[in-house]
Amino acid sequence: MSAQTDYVKWFRNSAPYINAHRGKTFVLMFGGEAVAHPNFANIVHDIALLNSLGVRLILVHGARPQIEERVAEAGIESRYHNDLRVTDDIELRCVTDAAGTLRAHIEALLSMGVANSPMHGAAIRVCSGNYVTAKPIGVVDGVDLRHTGYVRKIDAAALQQQLNNQHIVILSPIGYSPTGEVFNLTAEDVAVHTAASLKADKLILFTNDAGLLDSAGQLIRQCEYRDVDSELLIQPQLKHDSIVQAVVEAGDIGINRCHMVSFQQDGALLQELFTRDGAGTLITQEHYEQFMTAGIDDVGGLLAIIEPLEAKGVLLKRSRELLENEISHFKILVRDGMVVACAALYPYPEQSSGEIACVATHPDYRGADRAERLLALLEIEARKQGLDSVFVLTTQTAHWFQEQGYIECKIDDLPPAKKQLYNFQRNSKAFIKALN
Repeated sequence: MSAQTDYVKWFRNSAPYINAHRGKTFVLMFGGEAVAHPNFANIVHDIALLNSLGVRLILVHGARPQIEERVAEAGIESRYHNDLRVTDDIELRCVTDAAGTLRAHIEALLSMGVANSPMHGAAIRVCSGNYVTAKPIGVVDGVDLRHTGYVRKIDAAALQQQLNNQHIVILSPIGYSPTGEVFNLTAEDVAVHTAASLKADKLILFTNDAGLLDSAGQLIRQCEYRDVDSELLIQPQLKHDSIVQAVVEAGDIGINRCHMVSFQQDGALLQELFTRDGAGTLITQEHYEQFMTAGIDDVGGLLAIIEPLEAKGVLLKRSRELLENEISHFKILVRDGMVVACAALYPYPEQSSGEIACVATHPDYRGADRAERLLALLEIEARKQGLDSVFVLTTQTAHWFQEQGYIECKIDDLPPAKKQLYNFQRNSKAFIKALN
């Protein structure tokens, strides 16, 4: 019964993430090593599951070990310059052969005709095509890289059309020129530029490790792109890691969210996307907006945000004096010296619970997950204080809190001290969220 209870709890906790990811565009990149790994079939099944949940998917695969195998069979020796293959005419045939075979293999795994597939019976449509325009790299340090190229343009409009038709798109590390030439590309180059062209919500890179590891070999669960640059300075070997370099390029090109997950760990993709702690590393752009604990000088900024909502009855009215007395309970988001969002945490340690209140965003800065980030920050703070749950009282934002994982509860479930202060005239609904 315990296993069933744990499963139900996990499923309920994953619901907000399911809702958040539906209709979003993800670009997933895995190298040829991942395709050859025994766990790859599980990864493909998880990809099929994402598709069934309404996620729009572009899959970019690499093929280096498979190309190496064909080059060896042809009796020739691979040549590299700056970790890029010098692709002559014979090797180009090895590249196209390996890429075509891998693409067919991935399409076969996505076919749900396999009786023991977790997605047996689901209708999954897969497509591929000449969506990548490329150009030759040319001569570098006196070395002609021949048919090795880099991405010149991604046909984003055509890809969007396929995604609108609910197709999973597979892109191989091959590009074409307007004159009909074929070029050998890196999967990382294709993935990063595809994500940027589509303005994808996530770029997910499969790696041999659990994610980005620090100099002590410990997993970094979340960081900003600038932190990756600092790790490169500490760990020079990372400069030769193509996945880490792809992360750096993703940050430079403006991709908001990038994930690194293991291709060896079964379920790592689902755990990364549908659990709070994830399984790999999440890398985000630097937020030049700063979170901080509010001080007495911030009262004016707080009032500017909450007074219009108080007038509409969305928030309970608070006097300036009350705000000044309770200012230490408030967390704020500051942008260029201006308070753009706020929220408060009032602990009830006797009941190991806390109230989250006054979640508000300046009207000029709504729609960019600021309130969600503030709420998550307060939940982390509640855990640090040893609280097992947090609750909210709301009259007009019930759906938003439900989307963040809060469950409606009875007024009698609130701490006695809060229950005594309950305003029956406002008739607020109560919602609670467990933090363990």
